[in-house]
Order: sequence, then C-alpha cells, then structure tokens
Amino acid sequence: MMDRYIEQFPVVINALNIGFLQTLKLFLVTLIGALPLGLIISFGSRSKFIPLKLLVRFIIWVVRGTPLMIQLLIIYYFPGLVFHNNIWGGQETGRFIATSVAFIVNYSCYFSEIFRGGIAGIPKGQDEAGLVLGLTKSEIFFKVKLLQMVKSILPPISNEILTLVKDTSLARIIALQEVIWAGQAFMKGSQGISGEIWPLFFTAIYYLIFNGILTVLLGKLEKKLEYFK
Repeated sequence: MMDRYIEQFPVVINALNIGFLQTLKLFLVTLIGALPLGLIISFGSRSKFIPLKLLVRFIIWVVRGTPLMIQLLIIYYFPGLVFHNNIWGGQETGRFIATSVAFIVNYSCYFSEIFRGGIAGIPKGQDEAGLVLGLTKSEIFFKVKLLQMVKSILPPISNEILTLVKDTSLARIIALQEVIWAGQAFMKGSQGISGEIWPLFFTAIYYLIFNGILTVLLGKLEKKLEYFK
C-alpha cells in the first residue's frame, strides 16, 4: 500500500499545484479589481446626490444580503439560459472570467462599507485645515486622509482578505478547476487514480500555508502604520 501512495504522490501534488495556481490567480484578480472598485462605490454611497446614494446603497444591500454562490451561478448561467447567449463560453477561461466578475462585484461591496466607515471616522477638522492651506478635496483625501484611513480599516480588510482565500473554493460550483476541485477529482477518478480521499486533505494544507503567509504579511503592514496612533 505504501508503494502505491509513493507512486501516486507526485501525480497528486502536480495536480494540486496546478489547481492552486488557479486559486491564487483568482485571489489576486479579485483583490486588484475589488479594492479600487470598493473605494469608488464607497464614494457613491456617501454621495450628496440622493438618487445615486440610494441606488448604490441598494446594490450593496442586495450583494451583501445574498450568498456569493448564488451570485456566481446567476452571473455564469443567466446569459445563456435567459438570453440564449452564453457570453462566457464553456472553456476554463470563460469560467474564470465569470468567477472573477462575481468575486470582484461581491467583495467590492464589502470593501466599500469598510472604506465608508474608515472615511467617516476621520475628523472633519482635517478637511477644514486642508482647505485653509489651499488644498483641493482630492488632495486632502489622497495626501492627508488616505493613509490614516488605511490604518483604521486594515484589520477588517485583512479579515476579508483571509475570507477571500477560502471563498475561492466556491468557484468549483461552476467547474472552475481550483485546488479543491483538483483534490476531489481523485475521489471520482483522475489520471488513473480513483477512490482516494487523502489528496483532499492536502488541499487544506495549501489554504493553511497561504493564509499563514498572508497573516504574517498583513501583520507587518499593520505594524508599519503604527505611527498613526
């Protein structure tokens, strides 16, 4: 039996590595898209133009109030089933794009609420002082308030980032071949291996290591911002 496991191990690890690269790519694309979009949405939710503010707040309420899995299924299947036009296609690239759109929209709404709270927590006196010094509102935000906001929102943002790592596993619902998909495939039959559950346990190790690295990096970033206390 041990010989069988030794023979299977490199095959399994190679498949898990390929799956984890897909997981990592989805994680990075989501962060790159959701963080700036979340900041833009937070401006809309604080807008003085009431119709825009209400519309943005409604969208945030819907996205945050429904499961990410449902959003993923709707975004991927809705065009094909309702309009008979599968804009994503049936290939892995199309699944990845659809998944990325769903994740970016979902996480940008969560990030926007964190940004909104961070902006609201900065004393208004800083705006007044900046205007007296001749700074524009955009200069006040980016040169004075932004780093302070980052310091205050870093803990909740970090929590969402760690949650994102685990949420990437939801992509398998539309058959995106991320790391858990790769591990589970050996239960059903993949590359001549079937009926094996141990590869699935190894997927947890990938998540633990990745989350551990992120926790350390985010902790170091938080320490660097200590001077804003």
